[in-house]
Amino acid sequence: MTAFDISTAPPVVLIMGPTGAGKTDLVLRLAEDWPIDIISVDSAMVYRDMNIGTGKPPPEVLARHPHRLVDILDPSQAYSAGQFVRDATAAIEEAHRGGRLPVLVGGTMLYFRALRRGLAALPSADPAVRAQIDREAAEKGWPALHRELAQIDPQAAARIRPNDAQRIQRALEVFRLTGKSLSELHVTAHSPRPKLRFLAYAWVPGERARLYEAIEARFHRMMKDGFLEEVRALYARGDLHAELPSIRSVGYRQLWEHLQGKETLESAAQRAIVATRHLARRQLIWLRSESEVSWVDALESRADAHIVRVIDSVLNERRT
Repeated sequence: MTAFDISTAPPVVLIMGPTGAGKTDLVLRLAEDWPIDIISVDSAMVYRDMNIGTGKPPPEVLARHPHRLVDILDPSQAYSAGQFVRDATAAIEEAHRGGRLPVLVGGTMLYFRALRRGLAALPSADPAVRAQIDREAAEKGWPALHRELAQIDPQAAARIRPNDAQRIQRALEVFRLTGKSLSELHVTAHSPRPKLRFLAYAWVPGERARLYEAIEARFHRMMKDGFLEEVRALYARGDLHAELPSIRSVGYRQLWEHLQGKETLESAAQRAIVATRHLARRQLIWLRSESEVSWVDALESRADAHIVRVIDSVLNERRT
């Protein structure tokens, strides 16, 4: 494996895609043959002790092919897009200094957008505005406020569930404070790293039904592998609660509510599968709104070869 020159426009490969598409398996295959550094772009994999439900590779695989930005926080902590940009930038620079190609892989589309475009200058939380929105929600219900959001910011509404109170509230708060939608503000954000050359690829199965089947099959495998026991251990800690970002992660939230006695395991499992499908749909909506992304059908027999050609080309043009 030969190091490559990074004197101009250091390259960064982005492998973006919905949950269940096989992105992690792809990057592990690439790591067997190419000098790459794997950097995770996943808002749930950052948490320790959340392994099965997040789809982390097993410890022996991580030992062979380390993933940056995995297991860096306790589930009691929060993580933001701004923190991700700082951490990912440091990991990218370290990879380049070592003469290796940084490959970012994951499905947290906000993180990808923040890295490529920069962070929008959003207003701080306003208690008075939030209190007013809460009063409206108590009177009308969050789905009604979601419909209001859809009139203001259709792109954001398409990504946010009608009952996601936290995100609906924030989107409406930003609009009421600035007169601009979240989507408008994100478009006008300035990139903090204009000298990086991003090569972005959407790794997406061409058949939506196949993706949904894979999501369901993967959830059942997770349950057999001990997903419920993993959530039970988190629940037993006593210092975690359902409103933490970690516990709000898809799958964890539904099993947590089962452990609270709110529903049967069968019902929670089915809701987790449906929620994961909805997450995949929202991720695809994000992807379609992104510019300069090449789409690769993950189901095609030559899909791996397409990504390999990209990596080989980048390394060849920069070998010293």
